[in-house]
Amino acid sequence: MSEQPNEQNNEELRIGVYVCHCGTNIAGVIDPKEVVKFSEGLPNVVHATDTLYACADSGQRLIKEDIKKHKLNRVIVSACSVRMHEPTFRAAVSEAGLNPFLMEMANIREQCTWAHGHDREGALEKAKDLTASAVAKSQFLTPLDMVDVPVTQKAMVIGGGVAGISASLDLAEQGIKTILVEKEPTIGGVMAQLNKTFPTMDCSI
Repeated sequence: MSEQPNEQNNEELRIGVYVCHCGTNIAGVIDPKEVVKFSEGLPNVVHATDTLYACADSGQRLIKEDIKKHKLNRVIVSACSVRMHEPTFRAAVSEAGLNPFLMEMANIREQCTWAHGHDREGALEKAKDLTASAVAKSQFLTPLDMVDVPVTQKAMVIGGGVAGISASLDLAEQGIKTILVEKEPTIGGVMAQLNKTFPTMDCSI
């Protein structure tokens, strides 16, 4: 497909798309090669391929090698959820010299093959749409840098009931200076008003 510049910085976009089989989690419902073929026709995509397990060392190595080989400056991984492996792929592209925030994921497992296993044709079309959306979004991504922000290790818990007391103790055990605020003269909340508690029938205080 013809290459278009990124209007934000006049950068020539070179997008790589990687479609994961995830064993049979994805490939058992759709044909990843069909998504690859579709991706090859998307704007600014200069390389597209499928891989058995994108998150495996072999899959990450493939991405890193292709970034250098094809001079990719955007990477799309069509695989599982960002919660599962976004840090994995960001680390991989970073090791290849690409800013980690120039990687985008399309969830074609949880949001597609797992949800639409009963409709293979519909699942394939959705996988294509999700991948196309990720490709389109990647064209507006800009490099970001991680920054260190000083954090005051101090917390305030409002409410001195059982939950507030428990939260305060948990925070304190982590070494965090904690202030417990309660509007009543005593702490304990409703529990403090009970004269006996189950199962020991002891005094609540």
